[in-house]
Amino acid sequence: MTVKPDWLRVKAPQWERVGNVKEILRDLALNTVCEEASCPNIGECFNAGTATFLIMGPACTRACPYCDIDFEKKPKALDPTEPTRLAEAVRRMQLNHVVITSVNRDDLSDGGASQFVKCIDAIHENSPQTTIEVLIPDLCGNWQALETILQAKPEVLNHNTETIPRLYRNVRPQGNYQRTLELLQRSRQISPGIYTKSGIMVGLGETATEVRQVMEDLRSVDCDILTIGQYLQPSQKHLQVSDFITPSQFADWQAFGEELGFLQVVSSPLTRSSYHAEQVRELMARYPRGDR
Repeated sequence: MTVKPDWLRVKAPQWERVGNVKEILRDLALNTVCEEASCPNIGECFNAGTATFLIMGPACTRACPYCDIDFEKKPKALDPTEPTRLAEAVRRMQLNHVVITSVNRDDLSDGGASQFVKCIDAIHENSPQTTIEVLIPDLCGNWQALETILQAKPEVLNHNTETIPRLYRNVRPQGNYQRTLELLQRSRQISPGIYTKSGIMVGLGETATEVRQVMEDLRSVDCDILTIGQYLQPSQKHLQVSDFITPSQFADWQAFGEELGFLQVVSSPLTRSSYHAEQVRELMARYPRGDR
């Protein structure tokens, strides 16, 4: 692998705090995308007592060549106790904001929408002050399933664009760029009070101009929040990094996004879609949406 530049080096975590979070996750038999996708921020987030929960996994029905989540195992039947265990973890970790994501479950007729709803409902019941972000797959374009999730009233609906249209065939072969935009657009139309969010990986061979075009496309469907981060190759069998993007370029994209009218742009080499996601609570105070 190409040697990482200095700006991609992370501090070693304080393992005492990390261990406490891991103990809760193991005790409740929960998965996190932090671990399954080899996130570089796992030390910082676990040390801060936060995690992005991965439901319906860890096996995924898609084989995206950038992602470290297992796609070779056969997905299991949904666990009816998972929502209760997740809500208990949120309570024990005393989270003000929680992110729930999932593997792709193309084997399910609703893409797993019903399990998202059960998890949202369980957290609302046990921790009513906790705000919720769901980072969902494209549901194979099942818009009724999308509406079902939105009716559970999470504060944020996140669906990642991941890359530019030209690279979709190689990076996200089972995805569809226009379907991603349509999902975000429909979310805004169905539930205008819920904030929409998306994320882009860079360093896969895209140009700065192509990234700007994606940003403009996302604003054209009234997406509120954008994250942009450096792609890092999880292993030799995954897509290689084409370029390490400089911090100054990330700053340029952030400024451009703010000019376009995003309510929040988080753009830096180590940014991931759920990195510092709790900051949305501040955004909600500045830009209230009223009744969701």
